[in-house]
Amino acid sequence: MLRNSVIEKNFKKPDYILLSVVGIILALGIIILASVSAPYALEKFGDTYYFLRHQLLWGLIPGLILGFLAFRINLSFLKKTAPAVLLINLILLGMVFLPIIGSQNEGAYRWIGFGKFTFQPSEFLKLTFILYLAAWFASKTEKIDSLKNKRWSSQTLAAFLMVAGIITILLFLQPDVSTLGVILLTALVIYFSSNTPVWHTVLMILLGGGTLFAFVKMASYRANRFLVFFNPEVDPMGIGYQAKQSLIAIGSGGIGGAGLGMSIQKLGFLPQSISDSVFAVFSEETGFVGGIILILLFLIFLWRGFKIAKEAKNKFSQLLAMGITSWIIIQTFVNIGAMIGILPLTGIPLPLISYGGSALVVELVAMGLLLNISSKKTQ
Repeated sequence: MLRNSVIEKNFKKPDYILLSVVGIILALGIIILASVSAPYALEKFGDTYYFLRHQLLWGLIPGLILGFLAFRINLSFLKKTAPAVLLINLILLGMVFLPIIGSQNEGAYRWIGFGKFTFQPSEFLKLTFILYLAAWFASKTEKIDSLKNKRWSSQTLAAFLMVAGIITILLFLQPDVSTLGVILLTALVIYFSSNTPVWHTVLMILLGGGTLFAFVKMASYRANRFLVFFNPEVDPMGIGYQAKQSLIAIGSGGIGGAGLGMSIQKLGFLPQSISDSVFAVFSEETGFVGGIILILLFLIFLWRGFKIAKEAKNKFSQLLAMGITSWIIIQTFVNIGAMIGILPLTGIPLPLISYGGSALVVELVAMGLLLNISSKKTQ
């Protein structure tokens, strides 16, 4: 009985266009990571395949397994367990500050480590918060409809702000303001998509903008990112170095690119070349054509994701699909926008491509859930 409640048997074919797009993006990610990471891995570990192997063993393989389970899981069961899953994730988010268990890197407390195994709870929070909000607002909508009362009380807004506030405090203390921004923007999309009053959304935008301004003022490195954004020529060998080198890498690719493995910027010139700067190296090696193709793939993902949300069988599936699609696209826009200079640098990785086991696992689980919804199961 338990297995039948967890694993859904009645399902049809998933969205093969979405599946193909995700597969192509994954393949491009593995290829470019193999190229980008080799010099750095050789210098740091004496093994050109160190980062690639780590990504395959701790990101791709477990991500595909868990993604398949997410594709088969009963969404009704997932809806019921969403609050407990979020609570567990929040506990793990707090555990990063504990001695021994918590892992610190360059002053940031973002990882939990058990021996050589480490993971980043904030990456999983991107999905668990979406699950929680989809379940909560779906139940709220059903209750309102059953009572024939279209009013959303201010208590709902207050409860939402309280949960968002807890997450804000935990991520600010790490600190991981960039991830916080992606999570809150995604949450705002879900809130707005739940037919809530427009003034609620406007109020949250104002609160979010004020909070962001306060966070920027609190840390000089965040203020420097905005300074470089508004004045790209400032201190090109200091605070403006990464932004400058990113544009050099993209410009060096020309129309057709320098060729796979032929990037110059990855040879120690471009910081974070295997994570948040990977698009710049990708564009250097594949050129304008490669960059446009990658952007088009994400736009197709956006189209299919919103189509799945529109055709979803119930409110929970609709909001879940909307949340997952918005999260991936917001993060993609923020990453690529920072690399081409239309947004400040944030440190946000490029979904399905940047190096990072925790990020890849949770993104593949999200893809499994999106394909799950697209298969039009009886829920």
